[in-house]
Amino acid sequence: MKNEQMKRIRNIGIIAHIDAGKTTTTERILFYTGLIHRLGNVDEGNTVTDFMPQERERGITIQAAAITCEWKGHQINIIDTPGHIDFTAEVQRSLRVLDGGVVIFDGVAGVEPQSETVWRQAERYGVPRIAFINKMDRAGADLDRTVEMIRERLNAHPIVVQMPLGRETSFHGVIDLIQMKAITFSEEKVHSEEIPPELLAEAEQRRERLLEDLADLNDEIALAYLEEEEIAPATVWQVLRELTCENKVVPVLCGSALKNIGIQPLLDAIIHYLPSPLDIEAIVGYVPGEESEVICRPDEEEPLAALIFKISTDPYVGRLSYLRVYSGVVRRGMTVLNALTGKQERIGRLVRMHADSREEVDEIRAGDIGAVLGLKVAKTGETLCDAERPVVLEQISFPAPVIEISVKVRSRAEEEKLGIALQRLTEEDPTLYVRQDEQTGETILAGMGELHLDVIVDRLRREFHVDVQVGAPQVAYCETITRPVRVEGRLVKQTGGRGQYAVVVLEMEPLEEGSGFVFENKITGGVIPKEYIPAVEAGILEAMKAGPLAKQPIVDIKVRLVDGKFHEVDSSERAFRLAGALALREGVLRGAPVLLEPIMKVEVVVPQEFTGDVIGELSSRAAMVTGIEPHTPGVQRIGAFVPLARMFGYATALRSLTQGRGTFTMEFACYQQVDSETSKKLIAQIA
Repeated sequence: MKNEQMKRIRNIGIIAHIDAGKTTTTERILFYTGLIHRLGNVDEGNTVTDFMPQERERGITIQAAAITCEWKGHQINIIDTPGHIDFTAEVQRSLRVLDGGVVIFDGVAGVEPQSETVWRQAERYGVPRIAFINKMDRAGADLDRTVEMIRERLNAHPIVVQMPLGRETSFHGVIDLIQMKAITFSEEKVHSEEIPPELLAEAEQRRERLLEDLADLNDEIALAYLEEEEIAPATVWQVLRELTCENKVVPVLCGSALKNIGIQPLLDAIIHYLPSPLDIEAIVGYVPGEESEVICRPDEEEPLAALIFKISTDPYVGRLSYLRVYSGVVRRGMTVLNALTGKQERIGRLVRMHADSREEVDEIRAGDIGAVLGLKVAKTGETLCDAERPVVLEQISFPAPVIEISVKVRSRAEEEKLGIALQRLTEEDPTLYVRQDEQTGETILAGMGELHLDVIVDRLRREFHVDVQVGAPQVAYCETITRPVRVEGRLVKQTGGRGQYAVVVLEMEPLEEGSGFVFENKITGGVIPKEYIPAVEAGILEAMKAGPLAKQPIVDIKVRLVDGKFHEVDSSERAFRLAGALALREGVLRGAPVLLEPIMKVEVVVPQEFTGDVIGELSSRAAMVTGIEPHTPGVQRIGAFVPLARMFGYATALRSLTQGRGTFTMEFACYQQVDSETSKKLIAQIA
């Protein structure tokens, strides 16, 4: 795509806490950009981006939905992401491929727990953001309080570019502090008028503050400000864009998506402040099996490099692989290399996504997002590239599961259907883990929360027509090592005919919590041929699914392949895969293994008179209370960290304690070592 065209692309995500208004805002964006002609409503279950039956029944977003629209000559690729913590992986993989984000905050609640989570995820991937303070028409909505929470809780630098026109129920528009105009909205029209005299002094004061903030960060604005020159809106827009793209500031807008107030200025802000693919640094990959870097520039003349960030199964057209093209062009009918597997695939149909509908296209160019139909083996996080320039882009890491259930079926025929259904669901959802319990023969599903697994079971029954029986939820524990270790894995079977021969030497060390798994190839001199290295890593990953203590997944370890031996006749990929697995198991046993349990970050919002009872009840669940602060008048917010194993049944207990007036949110915080008594009990259950 020529530079001028690429400048007009915006790849953005809509991210926020649950019920802040993401889907409603997205629906309004689609309406005002002319993509739809009738507004849907979350409560009525008829929005474009919430198209799954489970989403429409629950009134929440479960899967990230991609959709493309146009505004003032710009192409905007939008991904509407879930707000519930159980589906945070959808946010994570979307942010991995997006260039900018619109973070929506509830004007009454301000910065909520999941707001912090998605903000941290955006920080991790360096995604520039603008903020939209929604629900300004609600009682208790306060722009300044929310902005202060963004500054303090998120450690951000908000720049307020709008102020509300009217308060709470009288809110009917916004004042643009850059152009110094009042903007009101009726049906599909935007009206620009003079600022009401009674609000002019406040607007001038806020504009002064905006220019002071920019002057601290930009010399051009500082000079004009000190010399009391008139600063043109175009100059302010340009400076704000530069600072936003550099992640130094966050422009703040306000409105009410439900009342259709503030959406058109938000679209303008997306174009003004958020980066195009040309404004971000070229992504860096590496040559498969080596450490040499490959720079993938956003240019259609470059060799192809595209990252698959999502897999979904469409009941009508089959397997859909969503991808972001970083360089080159992917065309219908071309053959591409999957750099991680080393296998080639032919590109069949290419589509541009419109939620659950599709528009066929002949090609997807650098800087753009689309989907491929019919790729057979590609998985989330894998790279499609030109065979002449193999490159692997940074894979997407996902959190470990925290809760599990058992499922079983009544007949052998149902077992086959269950296996096929679970294979498709795990391809779609990298946070869904499936394993067989060796003792009971049951199938164990592990996921990010009770709602996550509830949706999976519902899909098994309704979408795949598998009648499953579900066991009670259990905590998903993990295992890790606590000290470095060097270990040899040896598979030597040479007793006539072709044998099996593989020797690998691994160095293993513990990583910080949440680091996942890191594999390093330090083989030199060809002591293990290059083609066997992926097999060693595959064997290690297979062995990590069940640790030696309690058959729980192994996490947070770094494995370095440093030495080994091979036989010209008897060595094979299978032999090295088994040797890698043997070495991993032996290394974990020698590395002082421990069991880890998930700790949840819990936030409880309760009327002030129940605060003492709620804290007492949390303490009985081994909670570590981290703080109590006012939420709204007469209401307190209590923060705590609690082991997930102690949180079952908390919703019922909280309702009982607070006469149904208390609410809580819970998100995964970290894994911590379990106490010795729990560890003995869990190991005894497996033994």
